[in-house]
Amino acid sequence: MPSLLDLFRRPKTQTLPAPLTLALGNRNITIALKRNTRARRLTLRLARDGEGAVMTLPSRVSRAEALRFAERSASWLQSQLESKPDRVHLADGATVILRGRAHTLELTGKSRGVVSIDPTTATIHLPGQSPHHERRLVDYLKSEARKDLERASIHYAGAMGLKFSSIVVRDQKSRWGSCTSDGKLSYSWRLVMAPPDVLDYVAAHEVAHLKEMNHSPRFWRLVLTHCVNTKRAKDWLKQHGRELHRFC
Repeated sequence: MPSLLDLFRRPKTQTLPAPLTLALGNRNITIALKRNTRARRLTLRLARDGEGAVMTLPSRVSRAEALRFAERSASWLQSQLESKPDRVHLADGATVILRGRAHTLELTGKSRGVVSIDPTTATIHLPGQSPHHERRLVDYLKSEARKDLERASIHYAGAMGLKFSSIVVRDQKSRWGSCTSDGKLSYSWRLVMAPPDVLDYVAAHEVAHLKEMNHSPRFWRLVLTHCVNTKRAKDWLKQHGRELHRFC
């Protein structure tokens, strides 16, 4: 029976530089390719933003074989794309998720002012004119995400006895966070929409990479020691992560 650490071990992967392009109806779908040294078969899934797909290849599977698999999977991929969550449009009364809680968007109609939140009614007050609504809301969410991610990163770096050089918050499509060998932590601003313990887990995960640039048992031991909600957060991202790309 596998241990708890075994559940979080992740095999080494290598991203292939050239993705596949598959024609589906009147559109072309980009399929990113990733090698997995422990994979026994080809697998295909939608990308987190729902705009493409990701295929995992065992070590000796050729690009031509990957393309044939994609072509055989075209009907399944089409159905997945058609069933993906609809994008949320920023109209008055729209629902926006912040820190795992549904908030109602109220367009104030005022040309000046700052984005604000009424925590009692869970309402986001958004000033400005229509062409600028999305930019203003995203700028606000990025600012809130940076505050939360800086707090979480500082907390876990202190707990693990590690130091990072900088934090970057941006709209990462393929991952929720990353860590470079020179100590730079990068995160998706969309994490601010997830429940707080999910954002905390991603911060703990990336901070742990400052010591272990891998997904070895030592890495997962470090994460699990300092983040007790690891499994629950991983499960949440797997089940609901795509929904965070519905907004903006």
